[in-house]
Amino acid sequence: MENSVTETKSHLANPQWGGRFAAGPAAIMADINASIGFDKRLWRQDIRGSLAHAAMLARVGLLTAEEETQIREGLHQIAVEIETGKFEFSTELEDIHMNIEARLSERIGEAGKRLHTARSRNDQVATDFRLWVRDAIDGTVAQVTALMNSLATRALEHAASPMPGFTHLQVAQPVTFGHHLLAYVEMLSRDRGRLLDARARLNESPLGSAALAGTSFPIDRRFTAHALGFDRPCANSLDAVSDRDFALEYLSALSLLAMHLSRLAEEIVIWCSSPFSFISLSDAFTSGSSIMPQKRNPDAAELVRAKVGRITGDFMGLLMVMKGLPLAYAKDTQEDKEPVFDATEAMTLSLAAMDGMIQDMTANNSRMRALAGTAFATATDLADWLVHVPRLPFRTAHHVTGRLVGMAEAKGCDLADLSLEEMQSVEPKIDSSVFAVLTVEASLASRTSEGGTAPENVHRCAQAWLERLDNAHE
Repeated sequence: MENSVTETKSHLANPQWGGRFAAGPAAIMADINASIGFDKRLWRQDIRGSLAHAAMLARVGLLTAEEETQIREGLHQIAVEIETGKFEFSTELEDIHMNIEARLSERIGEAGKRLHTARSRNDQVATDFRLWVRDAIDGTVAQVTALMNSLATRALEHAASPMPGFTHLQVAQPVTFGHHLLAYVEMLSRDRGRLLDARARLNESPLGSAALAGTSFPIDRRFTAHALGFDRPCANSLDAVSDRDFALEYLSALSLLAMHLSRLAEEIVIWCSSPFSFISLSDAFTSGSSIMPQKRNPDAAELVRAKVGRITGDFMGLLMVMKGLPLAYAKDTQEDKEPVFDATEAMTLSLAAMDGMIQDMTANNSRMRALAGTAFATATDLADWLVHVPRLPFRTAHHVTGRLVGMAEAKGCDLADLSLEEMQSVEPKIDSSVFAVLTVEASLASRTSEGGTAPENVHRCAQAWLERLDNAHE
């Protein structure tokens, strides 16, 4: 039986490799080695990098002005071909860099072959990938900012809308719905900050580091760095071509962001369930059942909740790829792009879906208000009153309140339904003014400490966030 691992004909050898390889690779080698199937996404960044590199080569005298013009016009024509779907990507040419360079040489001849002077695919791909991740960060930051704006807008709308606050998913104290939504604005602001921090750290240009040691040509790395919007060139050529920290840091930030979206998605699922019924979503973000006609399932939230596994899996996958690599470049790093592309797609969709759900949801204020005072939610307010008015030590006040909760529980009533006499049987210093603090509204209004749930606090904080986010767009 003929061996299935056969070598391709010599005429299929990659012409970009030059004379070192007389025969083409084995078929399986060709399959595992090619990355054009996924790295063609980098075509815009690759053309941007090549335009900057060509301009620099002309600036330092390594290209003539005519050659640089030919290259620039040829690359713009290739961009149009790719945009319009007329470009034929070749697996034999392995990657986006060789595909574009080969097509350029076809179009303009010798000038196209001069473009690769003073660079390697190692610094080329590192540059392209940084540019792609930087663009992805900018897009993600814009989406996070939009979601924060939607949450802050709904928080302002519900600054005074009571809802039960939970610990251990048990009713704890009353809060406002606006206060709850603003908690996610704070989480997302940290995510936004991490993404911007990652962007600042990645904004150094590898271009000009060549294969690993730099180049003997008199290039101007600062020119290409600034032309591509980088702050400066990478300081060490070995690090420049082998570093993928920027991709890992981006995926790490996405993983935390996905976790926050998953928490909010979980709450939306809970809030939509019939035992809670805190909110409802329209047909736009729900689906029905194939067998139960009454069902309205919060599928969009459930799918956002699930994306955290995919995104953190992408992060861990790339972390494992990089963990044992010696300097400088190794082909292992070809595995860096697919997890980043996948996580970015998942996050883009998740943020869009979450923003849509926040804008779409209808709050059931009466239901939330009805549950906000259940399960002795104002017990802490009673304990605080005992400290403020009869000036009991807090631990004593806590004990007294516990006994009163036990009494109310035994009677099957709320704290406010106990008579003054019943309360005084536990603590004689209690007077009738205690009843003023045992309402949900009184509880909310009293939480005026910075960051507390008092409606005036929530209103002020929501307004402040909306102003900050509006300024962020300018």
